[in-house]
Amino acid sequence: MIDHPDRPYRPRRLRATPAMRRLVSETRLHPADLVLPMFVREGAAEPVPISSMPGVVQHSTDSLRRAIAGAAEAGIGGVMLFGVPEHKDAIGSGATDPDGILNVATRIAVAEAGDALVVQTDLCLDEFTDHGHCGVLDARGYVDNDATNLRYRDMAIAQAEAGSQLLGLSGMMDGQVAEVRSALDGAGFTNTPILGYAAKYASAFYGPFREAVQSSLEGDRRTYQLDPANRREGLREIDLDVAEGADVVMVKPAMSYLDVLADAAASSPVPVWAYQVSGEYAMIEAAAAHGWIDRRRAVEESVLGIRRAGADAVLTYWAVELAGWIR
Repeated sequence: MIDHPDRPYRPRRLRATPAMRRLVSETRLHPADLVLPMFVREGAAEPVPISSMPGVVQHSTDSLRRAIAGAAEAGIGGVMLFGVPEHKDAIGSGATDPDGILNVATRIAVAEAGDALVVQTDLCLDEFTDHGHCGVLDARGYVDNDATNLRYRDMAIAQAEAGSQLLGLSGMMDGQVAEVRSALDGAGFTNTPILGYAAKYASAFYGPFREAVQSSLEGDRRTYQLDPANRREGLREIDLDVAEGADVVMVKPAMSYLDVLADAAASSPVPVWAYQVSGEYAMIEAAAAHGWIDRRRAVEESVLGIRRAGADAVLTYWAVELAGWIR
């Protein structure tokens, strides 16, 4: 645009006051667009703080009830539950046990939340295996894709029976969405939706999460999670998950993959969510604790940036606090 010599264009006119900036804002945050990840620890008598994630805890079943009530009161969209079992084995037996911690926590959360929240569950084996991988290992120690999908099928039915209202498939096995959809439909859970963690990258920013779920992982997950260098591959994975029946797709992590998120939002026929992961949370909290950044502004800006890039909803550990600021 060429300015008229006598009437120079001044974009600052629309930034002059808080009311004007609010009126012309292109992206807005709403509590309903936020999902709170929550950890529930088997055998815990009280909440257990996570040192690398200040303000986040491993809940006991009692504190989970209180936290679910608080989340519902805050008006956020939902919660994503992760289980922290006392015992692990090679195939993650606790994941399919109706009395395993995640399925117990799901029943508690559903009863407490009523219609106020969408109770979601992480469908992955990494919290439950003694080797810490997201699937079953073969004789060479390699994650067996198809054997793992059989475990996911059973896990999906167990979670649906516990009342989960959205299954978060985060394991990054090829064909996992199709397998789980088939299992759910075959068991009569045709109305249980699937969130496919379609573009989940092998990221360094998951570090604090390892403490949160007491991970047993040695090595890495680069043979099944996406290479951080690859943008187009993220879209290919999203397309595959949609074709297999995913009702929602995920980009994870969020802040370092905003290009992938924007690509997905521009092309996906289903809602696109993003997960602001533990390392993103920890970095802002650590910098704020040292007085290097304004904590509230940084939190708001980080989530706003994820929404601006195209996320229809954001999983964030600040969901309840941020909802309070918004309201």
